[in-house]
Amino acid sequence: MLFNSYIFIFMFLPLVLIGWYGFNYYKKYELANLFLAGMSLWFYGYFNAYYLAIILVSIGMNYLLSYLLTKVPESSAHRKIWNRVGLLSGLILNLGILFYFKYYDFFIENINAVFDTNFTLKHILLPLGISFFTFQQLSFIIDRCLGKTEHYPFLNYVTFVTFFPQLIAGPIVLYDEIIPQFQDISKRRFDSVSFARGIYLFVLGLAKKVLLADTFALMVNFGFAQTFSLDCISTIVVVLAYTFELYFDFSGYSDMAMGLGKMFNVELPVNFNSPYRACSIKEFWQRWHITLSRFFITYVYIPLGGSRKGRVRMLINTFIIFLLSGLWHGAAWTYVVWGVIHGILVVWDNLGIIGIKGREEKRPSRFHIPAWMGWLFTFSLFNLSLFFFRSESMLGAIQLFKNLFSGSWNGKLYEVAAQLDISEIYVIRQAMDMVAPNLISYVYLIFMILLFALAFVLIFRPNAYERAVNGELTSAKCWIASVLLVWCILSLSQVSTFLYFNF
Repeated sequence: MLFNSYIFIFMFLPLVLIGWYGFNYYKKYELANLFLAGMSLWFYGYFNAYYLAIILVSIGMNYLLSYLLTKVPESSAHRKIWNRVGLLSGLILNLGILFYFKYYDFFIENINAVFDTNFTLKHILLPLGISFFTFQQLSFIIDRCLGKTEHYPFLNYVTFVTFFPQLIAGPIVLYDEIIPQFQDISKRRFDSVSFARGIYLFVLGLAKKVLLADTFALMVNFGFAQTFSLDCISTIVVVLAYTFELYFDFSGYSDMAMGLGKMFNVELPVNFNSPYRACSIKEFWQRWHITLSRFFITYVYIPLGGSRKGRVRMLINTFIIFLLSGLWHGAAWTYVVWGVIHGILVVWDNLGIIGIKGREEKRPSRFHIPAWMGWLFTFSLFNLSLFFFRSESMLGAIQLFKNLFSGSWNGKLYEVAAQLDISEIYVIRQAMDMVAPNLISYVYLIFMILLFALAFVLIFRPNAYERAVNGELTSAKCWIASVLLVWCILSLSQVSTFLYFNF
C-alpha cells in the first residue's frame, strides 16, 4: 500500500487512526498494540502476501534469539559466551536473509563471470523494505547481545518492527526510540497539536512526491532510456532532474512517515536536513539519509575502531562505511562505484586540506574557499556520482560522461522537456496548438526552466519538517496545505512507487 494512493488516504489511514485511539480511549492498551500491528502487517502484505511470510519469519527468529538470551542469568560464568554466540547467530540470521533475497543473484553472476561457471540464477523477488527492517532488527539484536537493552514483550517488539509509517522506506528507527513511546501511556491520548502538525507535514511530503518528484521523473525516465542519444545539455538536464526527483521522492516519504508518526503522537527521527545546502560532501552525508549513516557509524565504524586507532585507520574505516553504503543501496557494481566515489570524497574532506570559510572545522585546513564555491563543488560532484547511481549498467554511466564532455548538441533537450506534458498545463498547450503550434516545444522548455527554478528555491528555503514544527500553524499554512492536498488527490490517478522501495 502506498502513502500516495486513494486506499491509503481514504480507507486505511482513517481506520487505523480510529481503531488506535478508540482502543486507547477505553484503556485497552494491549488490543491497541495488537490492532496497530495487525493493520501494519496488512499495509505491508497489501503489496504481496508473500512478503508477509518473510517479515514474520524474520521477526519470529530475531525475537526467539532475544528470548533465549534471557535464559542465561547475567551472573552466569557462561554469559559472555552466550552473548557472543547470540551475536554471531544474529548477524548470520539477518545478513543471511538479506544476502539471499537481495544479493544472491548478484553474487552468482559474478562467480559465473570470474570462474566461467554456469550456476543458475534464482531471479528472487526482492521483498519491499527488507534492507530497512533487517537493519532495524539487527540493531536490536546487537545491543541485546552487548547487554545494552532488555528483552521486550512480543507484542511491543512486533509493533516496533512493523509500525507502518517507517516500515517500507525508513527512517531506520532504533528500539529505544520507538518502544518507550508505545509504553508511555500519556502518548496514547489524542494530542490535537501533534495531530495537526502531523497532517501538515504529511501533506508537504505528499506534495513533494506527487507534484515534484513524479513530475521530474517524466524527464528522468525518458532521458535514462535514451542514454546513448543524449547530447551534452540534455545529459545535464536529465541528471539534474534525477537529483531533484531522488531528493523530493525520498525526503517526501520521510516527511510523510514523520507526519504519520505525529498523528499517532510518535516521534520518528529526522532523516533529511536540507542536504542540498551542504558545502562539502562530509556535510552532505550529515544531512542525507541520516538514520542510515547513524546505523553504519554505530554498528560498523565504531566497532572497527572509529577514530580511536589513528588517522590512517580512521580514513580506512570511513571508506569501508561508504563502500558498504553503496552496496546497501543495491546489488550492482554501479552502486558499489557510487559508494566508492563518496568514500573517496569524504576521506578527502577528512584530510582537512581544503576548508570552507565561515564553517567550523575540527582541525585547521591549509586552504579555505568561500561557502558558495564549496556548495557548487559539492552539488556538482553529487550530480556526477548519480551517473552511476541511476544507470542500469557501468556502460550506461560511462556513456553519460562521454555525453557530458562531448560538447554536442542534437536538439534532444526539446524531447526531454516535452515529457512534461502534464494536466496542469493542458489549457496552455491547447491554446498554443490553436494559435502557434510550432511554438509548443518552447512552452515545455519554459515550464521545465520554471520547474527547476522552483526546485532550487525550495532547497534553500526552510524544509518541510522545519515548517511543520517551528511556529504556529497559521490559517495561511492551513489553506496552503488544503490546496496542496486537493491538488495531490486529483493527481493520484497516476500512482507511482517510491524510489527507495527498490533499496
